[in-house]
Amino acid sequence: MAVVAGLIGLAASLGGLEIRLMPRHFTAAEQQKIISWEIGKRWRTWPAGEIFPASIAYQLPAASLASDTGLTLTARRVGIAAEAPCGAVTDSVAAQVLARGGCAAVLRATYADAAGAFVTTVGVAVLPSARAAAAANTTLSGSGSLRPGIRATAFPGTLTAWFADPSRQISLTISVGPYLVMYTAGYTDGRPLAAADGTQYAQTELLTSAQGIAGYIAGKIGAPPPPAACPGAPGC
Repeated sequence: MAVVAGLIGLAASLGGLEIRLMPRHFTAAEQQKIISWEIGKRWRTWPAGEIFPASIAYQLPAASLASDTGLTLTARRVGIAAEAPCGAVTDSVAAQVLARGGCAAVLRATYADAAGAFVTTVGVAVLPSARAAAAANTTLSGSGSLRPGIRATAFPGTLTAWFADPSRQISLTISVGPYLVMYTAGYTDGRPLAAADGTQYAQTELLTSAQGIAGYIAGKIGAPPPPAACPGAPGC
């Protein structure tokens, strides 16, 4: 009986060892937690130049060019601002919404379009979860293209020097993962909203360039990482 009991114990031990040595498979819930953690840490771990690349390609639609094909243009980064408190670089309404959502910080950069006619400031607000970011986006959404959001960020000595809050032509937001990507755009000559060029082409080009820049940044910082894989080793 002692021998039989010993054999049973040995078999159980070998079975447990086999399970520990087999590759571990994450559950769907574990995968989602890992993905959320990977995306949520990017604002701290990625270099500023990776979040805000030096150049971004955007597409002018064929309809605005009275053509059968669109036109690919490239916006260039003018400058990256220092990390800022959420309430210091946003409109008062947006600041209140972000504060209620638990915003930790805002990262900012400003870009100029291919022709140097338009300037776009993009702000990435860091919230504690995707749900909080989505809720903030919903609260700030509404009719019109000039909504509470990021304030204009200019860099002296560059073609963005005249870009200020009164010259903002559009102000919109995108929710992606735990980030609320806010963007605002205007003319490099600093003309106020009331004096903006009313031509459809100019407005389309301004909006298209701003959306292309902000959309690229949002898509990159919020992109799902590769599926998590656990190597088959004890304690994985």
